[in-house]
Amino acid sequence: MRTWLVTGGAGFIGSWLVERLLAAGDSVRVLDDFSTGTPDNLPRHDGLRIIEGDICDTGLVASHMADCDGCFHLAAVASVVRSFEDWAETHRVNALGTVTVLEQALRAGIPVVAASSAAVYGIPTAVPQEEDAQVDPLSPYGLDKLAGERHAQLMAGHGLKACAMRFFNVYGPRQDPKSPYSGVISIFADRALQGGPLVIDGAGDQTRDFIYVTDVTAALVLAMRFLMQAGTGGRFEVFNVCGGTETSISTLAAAVIAATESPADIEYGPARTGDIPRSLGAPARAAARLGFRADTPLEQGLRSLAAALAGGA
Repeated sequence: MRTWLVTGGAGFIGSWLVERLLAAGDSVRVLDDFSTGTPDNLPRHDGLRIIEGDICDTGLVASHMADCDGCFHLAAVASVVRSFEDWAETHRVNALGTVTVLEQALRAGIPVVAASSAAVYGIPTAVPQEEDAQVDPLSPYGLDKLAGERHAQLMAGHGLKACAMRFFNVYGPRQDPKSPYSGVISIFADRALQGGPLVIDGAGDQTRDFIYVTDVTAALVLAMRFLMQAGTGGRFEVFNVCGGTETSISTLAAAVIAATESPADIEYGPARTGDIPRSLGAPARAAARLGFRADTPLEQGLRSLAAALAGGA
């Protein structure tokens, strides 16, 4: 049995990861400040320990990282919009918090699998976006995620083993549809269940690469296994965590209405300034090096999300 530290483990993605690790028979320590996550997302389990605290607290991180086999770093202010609204606090959590976790992992001699984001790419120069593509983030959030990657890469030269996982558009149960910072699928599904309408910004031809949350947790576990088998010395790798399928927002809205069996209409509003026209990840590197492929079709994932929302989950 192994012991893992999961920062942000009470959040949307983190709680699903914790469930996966516990189901594998491992022990998990969750470090979360509950600013967006909630203990209600977590199961009651003898192998789970929940610690409320700030990832910028060096002593706290070090003490709970002690004797762990590895760290999954998911804690973040995970919103492009909020990063503009609260620039300094977002930077404190996403940049300083990440450096704190990485540094303590280096000192403890354990690997780190850290959440990054497709936001590091900015407006793509080509699609699908490969990991070696140009990075030009358009937001404080994307810039801080890129900075975290660079720190991990630098620390690898001092012995750290780390993977940065560039999440594309993750969706699934436990993503709060009432939050103004939530993803488009959760917002659409919630509106559809209420009878709509689903409002699309712009013409609806902008595209995104959607991936179901349990596929994401599978990728995280495979990345940790990859690092555990990497041998001696430091190692740094970047992986897209994506479905590899391009879906327009208009197509998505229609699919959500179908999945929820809703009478909702689709309406179109003004385009958002600076909206990225296309986003599509290249999954080949993760497939080749980690053995990862997303296996949840969008229609299936939408049905699961609709059922969870309708049931109050």
